[in-house]
Amino acid sequence: MSMIAMMTMTSSARRPASPTAAATAAAATPPPVPGTPGPREWRMLAVALSGTFMASFDLFVVNIATEALRTGLHASEGALELVVAGYAFAYAAGLVTGGRLGDRYGYRRMFVTGMAAFTLASLLCGLALSPGQLVAARLAQGLAAAVLVPQVLSLVTTRFPAAHRGRATAWYSAAGGIGAVAGQLLGGLLLQADVPGLGWRAVFLVNVPVGAVAAALAVRFLPPPAPRGVPAARFDLRGAAGVTLTLGLLLAPLSLGREQGWPLWTWASLAAAVPAGALTLRGQRSLRRRGGAPVLDPALLRNRPYVTGVAAVALFQLYFGAYMFTLALLLQAGLGQDPLTAALVFLPAAVLFSAASLLSGRLTARHGRAVPAAGGALAVAGLAALVAQLAVCGDRVALPALVATLAVISLGNGLLLPPLIGFALAEVGPEAAGAASGVVNTAQQFAASLGVAVFGALFFTAAGPGLRSAASGMAAVGVAYGALVAVVLALLWAGARRGRA
Repeated sequence: MSMIAMMTMTSSARRPASPTAAATAAAATPPPVPGTPGPREWRMLAVALSGTFMASFDLFVVNIATEALRTGLHASEGALELVVAGYAFAYAAGLVTGGRLGDRYGYRRMFVTGMAAFTLASLLCGLALSPGQLVAARLAQGLAAAVLVPQVLSLVTTRFPAAHRGRATAWYSAAGGIGAVAGQLLGGLLLQADVPGLGWRAVFLVNVPVGAVAAALAVRFLPPPAPRGVPAARFDLRGAAGVTLTLGLLLAPLSLGREQGWPLWTWASLAAAVPAGALTLRGQRSLRRRGGAPVLDPALLRNRPYVTGVAAVALFQLYFGAYMFTLALLLQAGLGQDPLTAALVFLPAAVLFSAASLLSGRLTARHGRAVPAAGGALAVAGLAALVAQLAVCGDRVALPALVATLAVISLGNGLLLPPLIGFALAEVGPEAAGAASGVVNTAQQFAASLGVAVFGALFFTAAGPGLRSAASGMAAVGVAYGALVAVVLALLWAGARRGRA
Protein backbone atom coordinates (compact mmCIF):
# COMPACT_ATOMS: atom_id res chain seq x y z
CA MET A 1 0.00 0.00 0.00
CA SER A 2 2.55 3.08 -0.23
CA MET A 3 3.96 10.89 2.21
CA ILE A 4 6.04 13.79 3.22
CA ALA A 5 6.33 16.37 5.97
CA MET A 6 6.90 20.07 5.39
CA MET A 7 10.68 20.26 5.31
CA THR A 8 13.15 22.18 3.20
CA MET A 9 15.35 20.63 0.54
CA THR A 10 19.11 20.84 0.74
CA SER A 11 21.84 18.88 -0.95
CA SER A 12 22.26 15.26 -0.01
CA ALA A 13 25.84 14.86 -1.08
CA ARG A 14 28.60 15.97 1.23
CA ARG A 15 30.84 16.24 -1.82
CA PRO A 16 30.07 17.76 -5.23
CA ALA A 17 28.65 15.48 -7.90
CA SER A 18 30.94 14.44 -10.73
CA PRO A 19 30.44 16.21 -14.10
CA THR A 20 28.97 13.11 -15.70
CA ALA A 21 26.60 12.50 -12.79
CA ALA A 22 25.54 16.14 -12.88
CA ALA A 23 24.92 15.86 -16.60
CA THR A 24 22.77 12.79 -16.03
CA ALA A 25 20.69 14.66 -13.48
CA ALA A 26 20.43 17.70 -15.74
CA ALA A 27 19.22 15.53 -18.58
CA ALA A 28 16.41 14.05 -16.58
CA THR A 29 15.51 16.55 -13.89
CA PRO A 30 13.40 19.63 -14.66
CA PRO A 31 14.51 22.78 -12.85
CA PRO A 32 12.91 23.32 -9.45
CA VAL A 33 9.82 25.49 -9.50
CA PRO A 34 10.17 28.59 -7.29
CA GLY A 35 7.30 29.97 -5.27
CA THR A 36 3.80 28.55 -5.22
CA PRO A 37 3.13 25.60 -7.57
CA GLY A 38 0.61 26.44 -10.26
CA PRO A 39 -2.09 24.45 -12.05
CA ARG A 40 0.55 22.78 -14.26
CA GLU A 41 2.25 21.17 -11.27
CA TRP A 42 -1.00 19.95 -9.75
CA ARG A 43 -2.16 18.49 -13.07
CA MET A 44 1.20 16.75 -13.35
CA LEU A 45 0.78 15.33 -9.86
CA ALA A 46 -2.77 14.11 -10.55
CA VAL A 47 -1.57 12.20 -13.61
CA ALA A 48 1.50 10.79 -11.84
CA LEU A 49 -0.56 9.56 -8.89
CA SER A 50 -2.42 7.22 -11.24
CA GLY A 51 0.76 5.11 -11.21
CA THR A 52 0.87 5.02 -7.41
CA PHE A 53 -2.80 4.03 -7.27
CA MET A 54 -2.52 1.26 -9.88
CA ALA A 55 0.61 -0.30 -8.39
CA SER A 56 -1.02 -0.38 -4.94
CA PHE A 57 -4.33 -1.63 -6.34
CA ASP A 58 -2.71 -4.62 -8.02
CA LEU A 59 -0.70 -5.45 -4.93
CA PHE A 60 -3.94 -6.13 -3.02
CA VAL A 61 -6.62 -7.04 -5.56
CA VAL A 62 -5.27 -10.56 -6.12
CA ASN A 63 -5.82 -11.42 -2.44
CA ILE A 64 -9.56 -11.25 -3.09
CA ALA A 65 -9.32 -13.33 -6.28
CA THR A 66 -7.27 -16.27 -4.96
CA GLU A 67 -10.24 -18.61 -4.53
CA ALA A 68 -11.56 -17.73 -8.00
CA LEU A 69 -8.11 -18.43 -9.44
CA ARG A 70 -7.97 -21.77 -7.65
CA THR A 71 -11.24 -22.93 -9.17
CA GLY A 72 -11.30 -21.04 -12.49
CA LEU A 73 -7.66 -21.49 -13.53
CA HIS A 74 -7.02 -24.70 -11.53
CA ALA A 75 -4.05 -23.04 -9.83
CA SER A 76 -2.19 -25.01 -7.20
CA GLU A 77 -1.24 -23.52 -3.83
CA GLY A 78 2.31 -22.96 -5.07
CA ALA A 79 1.07 -21.16 -8.18
CA LEU A 80 -1.27 -18.98 -6.12
CA GLU A 81 1.62 -18.09 -3.87
CA LEU A 82 3.69 -16.99 -6.85
CA VAL A 83 0.79 -15.01 -8.32
CA VAL A 84 0.49 -13.03 -5.09
CA ALA A 85 4.13 -12.85 -3.98
CA GLY A 86 5.76 -12.75 -7.43
CA TYR A 87 4.36 -9.30 -8.15
CA ALA A 88 5.56 -7.90 -4.83
CA PHE A 89 8.96 -9.56 -5.27
CA ALA A 90 9.58 -8.20 -8.79
CA TYR A 91 8.20 -4.79 -7.79
CA ALA A 92 10.48 -4.41 -4.77
CA ALA A 93 13.58 -5.84 -6.47
CA GLY A 94 13.43 -3.36 -9.33
CA LEU A 95 12.62 -0.11 -7.53
CA VAL A 96 16.18 1.18 -7.05
CA THR A 97 17.02 0.54 -10.70
CA GLY A 98 13.70 2.07 -11.78
CA GLY A 99 14.48 5.24 -9.85
CA ARG A 100 17.94 5.53 -11.38
CA LEU A 101 16.52 4.98 -14.86
CA GLY A 102 14.39 8.06 -14.28
CA ASP A 103 17.48 10.07 -13.30
CA ARG A 104 19.24 8.88 -16.44
CA TYR A 105 16.55 8.99 -19.14
CA GLY A 106 13.92 11.36 -17.77
CA TYR A 107 11.00 10.91 -15.41
CA ARG A 108 8.30 11.40 -18.04
CA ARG A 109 9.86 8.90 -20.43
CA MET A 110 10.23 6.23 -17.74
CA PHE A 111 6.75 6.90 -16.32
CA VAL A 112 5.14 6.47 -19.74
CA THR A 113 7.28 3.39 -20.46
CA GLY A 114 6.38 1.86 -17.10
CA MET A 115 2.67 2.64 -17.49
CA ALA A 116 2.56 1.15 -21.00
CA ALA A 117 4.38 -1.99 -19.85
CA PHE A 118 2.10 -2.27 -16.79
CA THR A 119 -0.99 -2.00 -18.99
CA LEU A 120 0.29 -4.64 -21.42
CA ALA A 121 1.22 -6.98 -18.53
CA SER A 122 -2.28 -6.50 -17.06
CA LEU A 123 -3.79 -7.50 -20.41
CA LEU A 124 -1.59 -10.61 -20.47
CA CYS A 125 -2.72 -11.45 -16.91
CA GLY A 126 -6.35 -11.19 -17.99
CA LEU A 127 -5.74 -13.39 -21.04
CA ALA A 128 -3.67 -16.07 -19.26
CA LEU A 129 -4.73 -19.63 -20.02
CA SER A 130 -2.58 -21.41 -17.45
CA PRO A 131 -1.14 -20.70 -13.99
CA GLY A 132 2.36 -20.50 -15.49
CA GLN A 133 1.31 -17.79 -17.94
CA LEU A 134 -0.35 -15.82 -15.15
CA VAL A 135 2.75 -16.04 -12.92
CA ALA A 136 4.97 -14.79 -15.78
CA ALA A 137 2.61 -11.91 -16.50
CA ARG A 138 2.47 -10.97 -12.82
CA LEU A 139 6.28 -10.85 -12.66
CA ALA A 140 6.25 -8.55 -15.69
CA GLN A 141 3.59 -6.43 -13.99
CA GLY A 142 5.78 -6.06 -10.90
CA LEU A 143 8.83 -5.04 -12.94
CA ALA A 144 6.74 -2.47 -14.82
CA ALA A 145 5.49 -1.04 -11.51
CA ALA A 146 9.12 -0.76 -10.36
CA VAL A 147 9.84 1.47 -13.37
CA LEU A 148 6.64 3.46 -12.92
CA VAL A 149 6.34 4.28 -9.22
CA PRO A 150 9.74 5.89 -8.33
CA GLN A 151 9.14 8.61 -10.92
CA VAL A 152 6.23 9.98 -8.85
CA LEU A 153 8.30 10.99 -5.82
CA SER A 154 11.13 12.10 -8.11
CA LEU A 155 8.78 14.52 -9.89
CA VAL A 156 7.53 15.82 -6.55
CA THR A 157 11.09 16.29 -5.28
CA THR A 158 12.23 18.19 -8.38
CA ARG A 159 9.10 20.14 -9.37
CA PHE A 160 7.56 21.30 -6.08
CA PRO A 161 9.15 23.97 -3.88
CA ALA A 162 9.93 22.88 -0.35
CA ALA A 163 7.10 24.83 1.28
CA HIS A 164 4.49 22.93 -0.78
CA ARG A 165 6.14 19.54 -1.10
CA GLY A 166 4.32 18.19 1.94
CA ARG A 167 0.90 18.66 0.37
CA ALA A 168 2.04 16.97 -2.84
CA THR A 169 3.42 13.87 -1.20
CA ALA A 170 0.54 13.67 1.23
CA TRP A 171 -1.54 13.06 -1.89
CA TYR A 172 1.00 10.37 -2.79
CA SER A 173 0.33 8.65 0.53
CA ALA A 174 -3.43 8.96 0.11
CA ALA A 175 -3.31 7.53 -3.43
CA GLY A 176 -1.43 4.47 -2.20
CA GLY A 177 -3.88 3.94 0.67
CA ILE A 178 -6.92 4.37 -1.55
CA GLY A 179 -5.41 1.95 -4.06
CA ALA A 180 -4.89 -0.68 -1.36
CA VAL A 181 -8.49 -0.48 -0.13
CA ALA A 182 -9.90 -0.25 -3.65
CA GLY A 183 -7.98 -3.41 -4.51
CA GLN A 184 -9.91 -5.33 -1.88
CA LEU A 185 -13.27 -3.56 -2.16
CA LEU A 186 -13.48 -3.10 -5.95
CA GLY A 187 -11.94 -6.54 -6.46
CA GLY A 188 -14.73 -8.07 -4.38
CA LEU A 189 -17.38 -6.14 -6.31
CA LEU A 190 -15.93 -7.14 -9.68
CA LEU A 191 -15.89 -10.80 -8.70
CA GLN A 192 -19.39 -10.66 -7.29
CA ALA A 193 -20.78 -8.85 -10.36
CA ASP A 194 -18.95 -11.19 -12.77
CA VAL A 195 -19.06 -8.60 -15.58
CA PRO A 196 -19.54 -9.85 -18.28
CA GLY A 197 -18.79 -13.43 -17.34
CA LEU A 198 -15.08 -12.65 -17.00
CA GLY A 199 -14.71 -13.95 -13.45
CA TRP A 200 -11.23 -13.39 -12.02
CA ARG A 201 -9.99 -11.91 -15.31
CA ALA A 202 -11.90 -8.68 -14.62
CA VAL A 203 -9.55 -7.69 -11.76
CA PHE A 204 -6.67 -7.49 -14.26
CA LEU A 205 -8.47 -6.26 -17.37
CA VAL A 206 -9.86 -3.24 -15.51
CA ASN A 207 -6.31 -1.83 -15.65
CA VAL A 208 -6.19 -1.77 -19.45
CA PRO A 209 -8.41 1.25 -20.24
CA VAL A 210 -7.20 3.11 -17.15
CA GLY A 211 -3.55 2.53 -18.02
CA ALA A 212 -4.03 3.58 -21.66
CA VAL A 213 -5.64 6.87 -20.62
CA ALA A 214 -2.99 7.49 -17.93
CA ALA A 215 -0.13 6.95 -20.40
CA ALA A 216 -1.69 9.39 -22.88
CA LEU A 217 -2.21 12.01 -20.17
CA ALA A 218 1.36 11.54 -18.96
CA VAL A 219 2.70 12.39 -22.41
CA ARG A 220 0.61 15.56 -22.30
CA PHE A 221 1.11 16.79 -18.74
CA LEU A 222 4.38 15.44 -17.33
CA PRO A 223 7.38 17.74 -17.90
CA PRO A 224 9.94 16.83 -20.58
CA PRO A 225 13.65 16.36 -19.74
CA ALA A 226 15.83 19.43 -19.55
CA PRO A 227 18.46 19.81 -22.31
CA ARG A 228 21.76 18.05 -21.67
CA GLY A 229 24.75 20.27 -21.02
CA VAL A 230 27.37 17.56 -21.67
CA PRO A 231 27.02 13.90 -22.63
CA ALA A 232 25.46 11.90 -19.80
CA ALA A 233 27.24 9.02 -18.12
CA ARG A 234 26.60 5.49 -19.39
CA PHE A 235 23.89 3.68 -17.46
CA ASP A 236 25.37 1.37 -14.83
CA LEU A 237 24.10 -2.01 -16.04
CA ARG A 238 26.47 -3.95 -13.78
CA GLY A 239 25.31 -2.03 -10.73
CA ALA A 240 21.66 -2.46 -11.68
CA ALA A 241 22.16 -6.22 -11.98
CA GLY A 242 24.01 -6.36 -8.65
CA VAL A 243 21.37 -4.35 -6.77
CA THR A 244 18.53 -6.40 -8.28
CA LEU A 245 20.28 -9.70 -7.53
CA THR A 246 20.96 -8.71 -3.91
CA LEU A 247 17.37 -7.62 -3.36
CA GLY A 248 16.11 -10.74 -5.10
CA LEU A 249 18.17 -12.98 -2.83
CA LEU A 250 16.61 -11.23 0.16
CA LEU A 251 13.04 -10.91 -1.09
CA ALA A 252 12.51 -14.36 -2.63
CA PRO A 253 12.78 -16.25 0.69
CA LEU A 254 10.83 -13.55 2.54
CA SER A 255 8.03 -13.70 -0.03
CA LEU A 256 7.85 -17.48 -0.38
CA GLY A 257 9.57 -18.99 2.66
CA ARG A 258 6.74 -18.81 5.19
CA GLU A 259 4.23 -20.70 3.03
CA GLN A 260 6.82 -23.36 2.15
CA GLY A 261 7.95 -23.93 5.74
CA TRP A 262 11.35 -22.23 5.33
CA PRO A 263 13.20 -24.93 3.33
CA LEU A 264 16.98 -24.96 3.00
CA TRP A 265 17.05 -22.81 -0.14
CA THR A 266 15.49 -19.86 1.72
CA TRP A 267 18.32 -19.75 4.27
CA ALA A 268 20.94 -20.23 1.54
CA SER A 269 19.43 -17.32 -0.40
CA LEU A 270 19.46 -15.04 2.63
CA ALA A 271 23.09 -15.96 3.36
CA ALA A 272 24.13 -15.36 -0.27
CA ALA A 273 22.63 -11.86 -0.17
CA VAL A 274 25.37 -10.68 2.22
CA PRO A 275 28.40 -11.19 -0.08
CA ALA A 276 26.35 -10.15 -3.11
CA GLY A 277 25.43 -6.89 -1.42
CA ALA A 278 29.00 -6.26 -0.25
CA LEU A 279 30.42 -6.79 -3.75
CA THR A 280 27.73 -4.58 -5.29
CA LEU A 281 28.38 -1.74 -2.85
CA ARG A 282 32.11 -2.01 -3.45
CA GLY A 283 31.57 -1.74 -7.20
CA GLN A 284 29.25 1.26 -6.74
CA ARG A 285 31.88 3.09 -4.69
CA SER A 286 34.55 2.33 -7.25
CA LEU A 287 32.39 3.63 -10.09
CA ARG A 288 31.66 6.81 -8.18
CA ARG A 289 35.39 7.43 -7.62
CA ARG A 290 35.96 7.05 -11.37
CA GLY A 291 33.38 9.76 -12.09
CA GLY A 292 30.55 7.47 -13.17
CA ALA A 293 26.89 7.51 -12.17
CA PRO A 294 26.22 4.42 -10.01
CA VAL A 295 22.70 3.04 -9.63
CA LEU A 296 23.00 3.26 -5.83
CA ASP A 297 24.85 6.48 -5.08
CA PRO A 298 27.17 5.88 -2.09
CA ALA A 299 26.77 9.56 -1.17
CA LEU A 300 23.24 8.75 -0.02
CA LEU A 301 24.64 6.37 2.59
CA ARG A 302 26.71 9.23 4.06
CA ASN A 303 23.66 11.44 4.42
CA ARG A 304 22.74 10.69 8.03
CA PRO A 305 19.29 12.35 8.06
CA TYR A 306 18.40 10.43 4.91
CA VAL A 307 19.62 7.09 6.31
CA THR A 308 17.79 7.70 9.60
CA GLY A 309 14.65 8.66 7.70
CA VAL A 310 14.80 5.53 5.54
CA ALA A 311 15.23 3.44 8.71
CA ALA A 312 12.14 5.08 10.24
CA VAL A 313 10.12 4.47 7.05
CA ALA A 314 11.25 0.84 6.97
CA LEU A 315 10.32 0.24 10.62
CA PHE A 316 6.90 1.80 10.07
CA GLN A 317 6.30 -0.41 7.04
CA LEU A 318 7.55 -3.43 9.00
CA TYR A 319 4.68 -2.78 11.37
CA PHE A 320 2.11 -1.63 8.82
CA GLY A 321 2.55 -4.47 6.31
CA ALA A 322 2.24 -7.08 9.06
CA TYR A 323 -0.67 -5.21 10.69
CA MET A 324 -2.73 -5.28 7.49
CA PHE A 325 -1.90 -8.96 6.90
CA THR A 326 -2.75 -10.17 10.41
CA LEU A 327 -5.84 -7.98 10.63
CA ALA A 328 -7.23 -9.54 7.45
CA LEU A 329 -6.64 -13.00 8.94
CA LEU A 330 -8.35 -11.96 12.19
CA LEU A 331 -11.44 -10.68 10.37
CA GLN A 332 -11.86 -13.67 8.07
CA ALA A 333 -10.43 -16.66 9.98
CA GLY A 334 -11.02 -15.42 13.53
CA LEU A 335 -14.30 -13.51 13.24
CA GLY A 336 -15.72 -15.45 10.29
CA GLN A 337 -16.34 -12.50 7.95
CA ASP A 338 -16.48 -12.98 4.18
CA PRO A 339 -13.94 -11.05 2.04
CA LEU A 340 -16.37 -8.30 1.03
CA THR A 341 -17.54 -7.70 4.61
CA ALA A 342 -13.93 -7.66 5.78
CA ALA A 343 -13.14 -5.05 3.14
CA LEU A 344 -16.10 -2.95 4.30
CA VAL A 345 -14.77 -3.11 7.88
CA PHE A 346 -11.53 -1.60 6.53
CA LEU A 347 -13.37 1.18 4.68
CA PRO A 348 -13.87 3.76 7.50
CA ALA A 349 -10.26 3.29 8.57
CA ALA A 350 -9.08 3.79 4.98
CA VAL A 351 -11.08 7.00 4.62
CA LEU A 352 -9.56 8.38 7.83
CA PHE A 353 -6.06 7.32 6.79
CA SER A 354 -6.43 9.14 3.47
CA ALA A 355 -7.91 12.27 5.07
CA ALA A 356 -5.18 12.39 7.73
CA SER A 357 -2.50 11.90 5.08
CA LEU A 358 -3.84 14.83 3.08
CA LEU A 359 -3.93 17.07 6.16
CA SER A 360 -0.56 16.04 7.51
CA GLY A 361 1.52 18.24 5.20
CA ARG A 362 -0.34 21.43 6.03
CA LEU A 363 -0.52 20.63 9.75
CA THR A 364 3.18 19.74 9.94
CA ALA A 365 4.06 23.03 8.23
CA ARG A 366 2.29 24.87 11.06
CA HIS A 367 3.07 22.71 14.07
CA GLY A 368 6.26 20.83 13.16
CA ARG A 369 7.12 17.53 14.80
CA ALA A 370 4.09 17.75 17.10
CA VAL A 371 1.93 16.39 14.25
CA PRO A 372 3.76 13.07 13.63
CA ALA A 373 4.25 12.76 17.40
CA ALA A 374 0.49 13.06 17.88
CA GLY A 375 -0.09 10.58 15.05
CA GLY A 376 2.28 8.07 16.61
CA ALA A 377 0.62 8.51 20.01
CA LEU A 378 -2.81 7.91 18.46
CA ALA A 379 -1.57 4.77 16.71
CA VAL A 380 -0.04 3.42 19.92
CA ALA A 381 -3.20 4.21 21.89
CA GLY A 382 -5.37 2.53 19.27
CA LEU A 383 -3.16 -0.56 19.21
CA ALA A 384 -3.32 -0.74 23.01
CA ALA A 385 -7.13 -0.52 22.85
CA LEU A 386 -7.19 -3.26 20.20
CA VAL A 387 -5.05 -5.54 22.35
CA ALA A 388 -7.32 -4.89 25.36
CA GLN A 389 -10.49 -5.59 23.35
CA LEU A 390 -9.15 -8.88 22.02
CA ALA A 391 -7.77 -9.94 25.39
CA VAL A 392 -11.16 -9.38 27.07
CA CYS A 393 -13.61 -10.38 24.32
CA GLY A 394 -11.62 -12.75 22.13
CA ASP A 395 -13.38 -13.68 18.91
CA ARG A 396 -16.65 -12.28 20.32
CA VAL A 397 -15.45 -8.69 19.95
CA ALA A 398 -18.22 -6.42 18.64
CA LEU A 399 -17.63 -5.22 15.08
CA PRO A 400 -18.71 -1.59 15.76
CA ALA A 401 -16.18 -1.32 18.59
CA LEU A 402 -13.52 -2.91 16.40
CA VAL A 403 -14.27 -0.49 13.54
CA ALA A 404 -13.90 2.48 15.92
CA THR A 405 -10.56 1.19 17.21
CA LEU A 406 -9.23 0.60 13.70
CA ALA A 407 -10.28 4.14 12.79
CA VAL A 408 -8.16 5.58 15.61
CA ILE A 409 -5.15 3.52 14.51
CA SER A 410 -5.56 4.61 10.89
CA LEU A 411 -5.93 8.26 11.85
CA GLY A 412 -2.62 8.02 13.70
CA ASN A 413 -0.96 6.17 10.82
CA GLY A 414 -2.10 8.84 8.36
CA LEU A 415 -0.62 11.65 10.46
CA LEU A 416 2.65 9.78 11.00
CA LEU A 417 3.57 8.25 7.64
CA PRO A 418 3.85 11.38 5.40
CA PRO A 419 6.32 13.17 7.72
CA LEU A 420 8.49 10.04 7.79
CA ILE A 421 9.03 10.07 4.03
CA GLY A 422 9.33 13.84 4.12
CA PHE A 423 12.18 13.58 6.57
CA ALA A 424 13.91 10.89 4.53
CA LEU A 425 13.89 13.04 1.36
CA ALA A 426 14.33 16.46 2.96
CA GLU A 427 18.09 16.67 2.39
CA VAL A 428 18.34 14.87 -0.93
CA GLY A 429 19.54 16.92 -3.87
CA PRO A 430 17.82 16.82 -7.29
CA GLU A 431 20.75 14.95 -8.85
CA ALA A 432 19.88 11.90 -6.73
CA ALA A 433 16.09 12.26 -6.57
CA GLY A 434 15.34 9.08 -8.53
CA ALA A 435 17.84 6.91 -6.69
CA ALA A 436 16.72 8.24 -3.29
CA SER A 437 13.04 7.68 -4.13
CA GLY A 438 13.81 4.16 -5.34
CA VAL A 439 15.59 3.33 -2.08
CA VAL A 440 12.69 4.68 -0.01
CA ASN A 441 10.16 2.66 -2.00
CA THR A 442 12.38 -0.43 -1.80
CA ALA A 443 12.70 -0.03 1.96
CA GLN A 444 8.91 0.06 2.22
CA GLN A 445 8.35 -3.06 0.13
CA PHE A 446 11.21 -5.00 1.68
CA ALA A 447 10.14 -4.13 5.22
CA ALA A 448 6.54 -5.08 4.46
CA SER A 449 7.66 -8.52 3.25
CA LEU A 450 9.88 -8.95 6.30
CA GLY A 451 7.06 -7.86 8.61
CA VAL A 452 4.64 -10.38 7.12
CA ALA A 453 7.26 -13.13 7.49
CA VAL A 454 8.29 -12.32 11.07
CA PHE A 455 5.02 -11.20 12.63
CA GLY A 456 3.01 -13.63 10.51
CA ALA A 457 5.00 -16.46 12.10
CA LEU A 458 4.35 -15.00 15.57
CA PHE A 459 0.65 -14.63 14.77
CA PHE A 460 0.29 -18.22 13.52
CA THR A 461 2.14 -19.56 16.56
CA ALA A 462 -0.05 -17.65 19.02
CA ALA A 463 -3.27 -18.38 17.07
CA GLY A 464 -2.67 -22.14 17.17
CA PRO A 465 -3.70 -24.86 14.69
CA GLY A 466 -6.36 -23.76 12.24
CA LEU A 467 -6.19 -20.21 13.66
CA ARG A 468 -8.60 -21.26 16.39
CA SER A 469 -7.33 -18.45 18.63
CA ALA A 470 -6.84 -15.73 16.01
CA ALA A 471 -7.81 -13.07 18.55
CA SER A 472 -4.97 -14.19 20.83
CA GLY A 473 -2.59 -14.10 17.88
CA MET A 474 -3.60 -10.55 17.00
CA ALA A 475 -3.27 -9.44 20.63
CA ALA A 476 0.26 -10.87 20.77
CA VAL A 477 1.47 -9.09 17.63
CA GLY A 478 -0.42 -5.92 18.60
CA VAL A 479 1.95 -5.40 21.54
CA ALA A 480 4.94 -5.66 19.20
CA TYR A 481 3.31 -3.25 16.75
CA GLY A 482 2.96 -0.61 19.45
CA ALA A 483 6.63 -0.99 20.40
CA LEU A 484 7.68 -0.55 16.76
CA VAL A 485 5.70 2.68 16.40
CA ALA A 486 7.40 4.01 19.55
CA VAL A 487 10.82 3.27 18.02
CA VAL A 488 9.77 5.02 14.80
CA LEU A 489 8.87 8.15 16.78
CA ALA A 490 12.25 8.08 18.51
CA LEU A 491 14.04 7.87 15.15
CA LEU A 492 11.97 10.69 13.68
CA TRP A 493 12.72 12.95 16.63
CA ALA A 494 16.44 12.16 16.73
CA GLY A 495 16.87 12.41 12.96
CA ALA A 496 15.04 15.73 12.69
CA ARG A 497 17.41 17.20 15.29
CA ARG A 498 20.43 16.13 13.20
CA GLY A 499 19.08 17.46 9.92
CA ARG A 500 19.11 21.04 8.78
CA ALA A 501 15.43 20.97 7.77
